[in-house]
Amino acid sequence: MLELRPNCECCDKDLAPDAPDAMICTFECTFCAACVETVLGGVCPNCGGDFSRRPVRPAAMLRKYPASTRRVLKAEGCGPARKVA
Repeated sequence: MLELRPNCECCDKDLAPDAPDAMICTFECTFCAACVETVLGGVCPNCGGDFSRRPVRPAAMLRKYPASTRRVLKAEGCGPARKVA
């Protein structure tokens, strides 16, 4: 089940569970669409993967399976992704 992290790992923007601009990679690294497009160039800085729009969990399921409250932020800052070998 997706963790639905509450913020962008790059700029720390709040991302509600139903945020239309929340983007994730296959490891659930979470970024806002603006950072994905303007800072990251569409490539995850953590794993080198691409991004997809994060799905929205239906309200009834969100009550049963709430979103995460754990904020993740790149301590070293956020910049263009480097190739992962």
